[in-house]
Amino acid sequence: MSSIATTTRAPRPITGRTVLIYFLGFFGIVFAMNFYMVRVALSSFSGVETESSYKAGLSFKNDIAAAQAQDARHWSVEATLQRGDNPGVIITARDTQGQALPGLVAEVRLAHPTDKRRDLLVEFVELTPGQFKSLTPMPKGPWDLVIGLKRETETVFRSKSRVSL
Repeated sequence: MSSIATTTRAPRPITGRTVLIYFLGFFGIVFAMNFYMVRVALSSFSGVETESSYKAGLSFKNDIAAAQAQDARHWSVEATLQRGDNPGVIITARDTQGQALPGLVAEVRLAHPTDKRRDLLVEFVELTPGQFKSLTPMPKGPWDLVIGLKRETETVFRSKSRVSL
């Protein structure tokens, strides 16, 4: 018969130094992870929809008046997505009698739903009075199509629609 000798070790005593090392190690890891998560969050967040809520609040009455004036015009503004050989967007603006609206300038942007840094200004050319076609290549994915039609310096029409390109 063979006998296997087993040795027993005395348990290691928990000293103040051991507790301090574990305590500092634990909170050091927590602090490092919090610092990393805050840094990632701040570098990846592009901001809020409104740059200054105070200024937006001051212009709220003007925005309401502009929306009421836009509704009173009863214009028909349509944006058509073209796919295929010549992809793009065509915007057509007509008055209540269905006549084309001359003298307008289109200011259009594609706003990314989650990342303001990816917003894209779209260049448009007027094909005929009241009809505009995009010149800028359209990126794929979901976007907010923000249309602004200006006459001289006044924006007379605004709309925002979700599109999938």
